[in-house]
Amino acid sequence: MEFSLKIQAINGFKDILPNSVGRWQLIEQRARAIFERFGLQEIRMPILEKTELFVRSIGEATDVVEKEMYSFADKGITMRPEATASIMRAFIEHGLHVQQPVQRLYTIGPMFRHERPQKGRLRQFHQLDAEIIGAVEPRIDAELIAMGQMLLDELGLTVSLELNSLGCPECRPPFKTALVAFLERSIDGLCDDCKRRTHTNPLRVLDCKKPTCRTLVQAAPSMLEALCPACDHHFREVQEALQALEIPFRLNRFMVRGLDYYTRTTFEFLTTDLGAQAAVGAGGRYDGLIESLGGPALSGIGFAMGMERIALLLEQQTGTQQDDAGMDIFLAALGSNTLAPCSLLAHLLRKEGIRAAIDYSGRSLKAQLKQAGRVGARFTLIVGDAEWAQQEGILRNMRTQEQQPFALTGTPEQQCRNLRQRLATTTD
Repeated sequence: MEFSLKIQAINGFKDILPNSVGRWQLIEQRARAIFERFGLQEIRMPILEKTELFVRSIGEATDVVEKEMYSFADKGITMRPEATASIMRAFIEHGLHVQQPVQRLYTIGPMFRHERPQKGRLRQFHQLDAEIIGAVEPRIDAELIAMGQMLLDELGLTVSLELNSLGCPECRPPFKTALVAFLERSIDGLCDDCKRRTHTNPLRVLDCKKPTCRTLVQAAPSMLEALCPACDHHFREVQEALQALEIPFRLNRFMVRGLDYYTRTTFEFLTTDLGAQAAVGAGGRYDGLIESLGGPALSGIGFAMGMERIALLLEQQTGTQQDDAGMDIFLAALGSNTLAPCSLLAHLLRKEGIRAAIDYSGRSLKAQLKQAGRVGARFTLIVGDAEWAQQEGILRNMRTQEQQPFALTGTPEQQCRNLRQRLATTTD
């Protein structure tokens, strides 16, 4: 029997290759800069958590808990399917509320869900997650949403914002009763999943993507019409604050999100450029979550953005392939006497913050110039034995193909300093 030695990545788990990493770094750098403008601090949590954390926070009857988690049943642990629950666990465990009444936190990293892989949706996916904990004011909701919009705007992406309110424990039960009664009258027209959800998680029926269910729920009761006075007032103030910040939005009474911990304000950033995966980011309030996990009775609001989807949008909407300027200089050593001094020069340049590449194989000038092009070098310093004997090299501009002599006099440190100055003053 023959066995193939070729091992491929697991379905739904994708390599991020060097020609794409620059785009990911751009997203991360821009996100960190904007989050920190708003006073958020980074937190990093483990990938593995106790399964009970997600059952209690996300909801036992949700699709995430029922179908999508990567759990080790014998150990009672799960690879995190989202970040908010983990942040809340860390917040409670380390008493962060004692240090500061309002905590502003963010994290960037991988999450794991066993879903059907498709464009913009993988089984290992990456999220930018931002949370503001301990603040109840409607303007905080608007500020967090504005922060997400600012990130997408500064990345050059075009999205739409949709808004809804899911009420609170006071006004949601009567609405659920009315919704279940409506769904029971229409049960024959629902898909199998929604028939099951009617009594386990009826709000999720409103978010079903199947055309028959979407058509049927158009006549369903609206949470916006069932809000208690406090929730209605809160939601109106959120809308007024967004309008004051000139953040456009539209109301979507069918938006419910897939996690049970959401209350009051919920929102999504949507695109029409990714097919079925319309949501680029989403979030909302979770005013009872921290207390349900054993912490203090504090409010919170947050959002998560999918980095895979943002990266796809960057390519489609802006044409951005990567944010990679390549190497600053390639050192082409062409003789037996030049390799050692060129190697030292490359090392000294790197110590000075210059991106320098060198080929040690002794290939021809033509081959080394091709290599310089492949690494995106702005300049190539060509040094052969004859040039080295005359303490001189040839500096080639790889964009314009122009060549000029470059003196290699003095100590290696002086050569490095002179070359660095030349690179700084020579335009491409």
